[in-house]
Amino acid sequence: MTAHQKWIAFYTMIRKDVIRMFRIWVQTFLPSVITSTLYFLVFGTVLGSRIGQMQGVDYMQFVVPGLVMLAIVTTSYANTSFMFFSSKFFARSIDELLVSPMPPWLLIAGFIGGGVVRGIVVGALVLTVSLFFTGLILTFHNALIVLGFGILTALIFSLAGLVNGVYAKSIDGINIVPTFVLTPLVYLGGIFYSIHTLPAWWQYITYANPLFYLINGFRYGFLGMSDISLWLSCAVLSAIAIVLIGINWYLIRTGLGLKQ
Repeated sequence: MTAHQKWIAFYTMIRKDVIRMFRIWVQTFLPSVITSTLYFLVFGTVLGSRIGQMQGVDYMQFVVPGLVMLAIVTTSYANTSFMFFSSKFFARSIDELLVSPMPPWLLIAGFIGGGVVRGIVVGALVLTVSLFFTGLILTFHNALIVLGFGILTALIFSLAGLVNGVYAKSIDGINIVPTFVLTPLVYLGGIFYSIHTLPAWWQYITYANPLFYLINGFRYGFLGMSDISLWLSCAVLSAIAIVLIGINWYLIRTGLGLKQ
């Protein structure tokens, strides 16, 4: 394939997914906004008024980065896993894609592209909603870091969702991972608290949670504060992304579990 043909193939896959998600925005965007609003009400307004501050920062401001990250994680993962699963069992178009001249990396980019777009759009919507709970006050220590970690988060969990979509044999197979893996990792990753409030033994367990590095990097972009080094977060997350890219490339390249 020529470079122009590859671009057309990539653009076609992305365009199809983006049109779909905006056409059914009530299902793709609204639930995350409503869920985040409830989090802001309960954890930010009700509990935040009692907690006051966390590490010298107003508690509502402290939880905003984590809740935006939570929305990006769940939506980017769900979008990619469902789209790939539906191409296998509903549309049954995966065979045509596998026998097409598109290289594996292009197929991967086409499938995860929609997840990245949806994750960033939902993150922006949740960030907008947060303004109503922070008194229209939202600070950015470094907007480029916020954007970079937002894209990196959407990329990593779109890649993870693609792995789930490859192996899932039913809708239940897609829902198991978010329910029993992602949800515990998110809540134990430091969205609502600082790691320094935990016992020493629990802090060491938290270091094994990849969500912890995402949330802290994102929080640094907003508030200029983090429980760990920003460079360590970047290194860990880059390694995870590389591993997931390798796994997806192998699965697409070999067609393992994909051919109908």
